[in-house]
Amino acid sequence: MALRHAADDWLASRSIDQWKPREIPLSPIDQQVARGEFIVGLRPQTQYIVAAMRLIWSDPKIWTDDEDACYVHGLVIDRSRAGTGLGTAMLGHASDTARRAGVGRLRLDYAESNAALRSYYQRCGFTEVGRRDFDDGQWFSVTLFEKAL
Repeated sequence: MALRHAADDWLASRSIDQWKPREIPLSPIDQQVARGEFIVGLRPQTQYIVAAMRLIWSDPKIWTDDEDACYVHGLVIDRSRAGTGLGTAMLGHASDTARRAGVGRLRLDYAESNAALRSYYQRCGFTEVGRRDFDDGQWFSVTLFEKAL
């Protein structure tokens, strides 16, 4: 949670509308970790988490076409490791995990207003395949990206 909170604060300080600070409480994260949905990257020779992401095999809330895919959520990198290739390595690990499971696509979504993240995912080989609009009290849109494996 400390890694996510630091990312929340960094994004907010730059007026990047990706995640709202403290929008996700600890209890759902605990449940997701217990189900084995989180992958973490550790600083070498330590137990200090410098990267994390959630991998799930179904995501019908975001994707209406919910088959033959692995879904990445909440990819977060410690800012001290930004620009080192760690995010790309995490996405590579997600791709490898999906391939080993016999899945044909890796999918993710991001806040449509985050142009820097869009460019990053494109450089990582993802292609835009759609958009999803939500109005659950606060209007927001996500862009849907996928990568064939």
